[in-house]
Amino acid sequence: MSSNKIFDGKLIKLYQSDIDLPNGRKGYFEHIKHPGTSLVVPFFKGKIVFIRQYRAVLGRYIWELPAGTLNPGESNYVCAKREVTEETGYKVSELRYLGEICTAPGFCNEIIKIYRALCVEKSVNNLDADECIKVKLFTKSEIVKKFKNRKILDAKTISALAMAGVL
Repeated sequence: MSSNKIFDGKLIKLYQSDIDLPNGRKGYFEHIKHPGTSLVVPFFKGKIVFIRQYRAVLGRYIWELPAGTLNPGESNYVCAKREVTEETGYKVSELRYLGEICTAPGFCNEIIKIYRALCVEKSVNNLDADECIKVKLFTKSEIVKKFKNRKILDAKTISALAMAGVL
């Protein structure tokens, strides 16, 4: 496989590649290399900590679970704990790995590692400059209702809720 980097951004790198396919043919594709992501289903006193985050590409706020991109050299475990505290202000006391998902395997190598967390206390969140986030706790039944009413649209959040046994 030969690759040519055509974009090197802060978050992603875009490549054009010529590849040898498993069927013996040659192929061409464009793909994004992503460092990876951690996503957490955080529980606090029996409720799930959600964020309502402004997503510029959609031009609106959406309900999501805390998640973030790995920093260079950072493990998914450390990233997961960091993101919960940064985005929600809650401190993680226990973190359990649930599994992983591919976000868009047709053009991106991003793997999201999903965790379930128990949180013990609320402190001050530490948002990145480009993050607009509001935090809210929901019961399991409130989340199921939001999902059925199409109020939770984020695919990674829906996958994580299913893995955690909420949906």
